[in-house]
Amino acid sequence: MSANKRVPDSMPSMEQIEAELKNINYKKKFVSTLLSTVSILIVVAAVAVLVSTLFFPVVQVAGNSMEPSLKEGELLVLIKSDKVKYGELCCVSWQNKSLMKRVIGLSGDMIDIDGSGNVFVNGELLDEPYVEEKARGKCEIEFPYQVPEDKIFILGDQRESSVDSRSSAIGCVGKDQIVGRVLFKVWSK
Repeated sequence: MSANKRVPDSMPSMEQIEAELKNINYKKKFVSTLLSTVSILIVVAAVAVLVSTLFFPVVQVAGNSMEPSLKEGELLVLIKSDKVKYGELCCVSWQNKSLMKRVIGLSGDMIDIDGSGNVFVNGELLDEPYVEEKARGKCEIEFPYQVPEDKIFILGDQRESSVDSRSSAIGCVGKDQIVGRVLFKVWSK
């Protein structure tokens, strides 16, 4: 016999072989279950990201232009839609920023804001319980103002300091700029 070959002292028993096979099968099952679980989690995460990106974007409120309705830091779920109604809160895209504002006027509406901050749409005074302090704010447009076709007129609830459709920098926004309307708050401070 050669010096390099080792002869086992004894052969394993049937119980030892069965225990080792059980251990190997357990490891295979564990790895298979782990890979399956990780795969499912990856698919669920991908679907969640896809749904939130395409249908229900989530945004965080920054700034105080919508107080008291929305406070800084709140998380909001939007529904992607360019169909908005009077008084709705919506998120619009402007210069790579997202702005949360309230829809005041739609295409063709005549908007007027008097010196006391009262807002009129088509000659009717708006009831605005969400505005704590009425103010005309900084206006770079002349009133009465007609909302252009396929545009919406938006205002922040903090009229004195909000930058919105009264500013020539923002003006009325197009439907293509609407990220979505607020569906619900996820988290409030």
